[in-house]
Amino acid sequence: MNWYAIFAIYFLMWVVSAFIMLPFGIRTPDETGEMLLKGQADSAPSNFRPGRVVLRATLLSVLIFGLYYANYVQGWVTLDMLPGYRIKP
Repeated sequence: MNWYAIFAIYFLMWVVSAFIMLPFGIRTPDETGEMLLKGQADSAPSNFRPGRVVLRATLLSVLIFGLYYANYVQGWVTLDMLPGYRIKP
């Protein structure tokens, strides 16, 4: 596997991890007791911390990519093992 493929696969896993981590720890103004500003949606987060999202997404994507790469090197699960995906010679 070349470096471009490694970077592209890791980047895709990071983006998916970031979207997965977005809703964790978010509180609305109703939950925190803050007043809504004029024009602000009721569901708008009042304590959004992008640094935490980046850190959590990075940790999750490192874990997922590590498992993916270990499977790539060790061959734990291959397409031949999946039903319906037999590669014909």
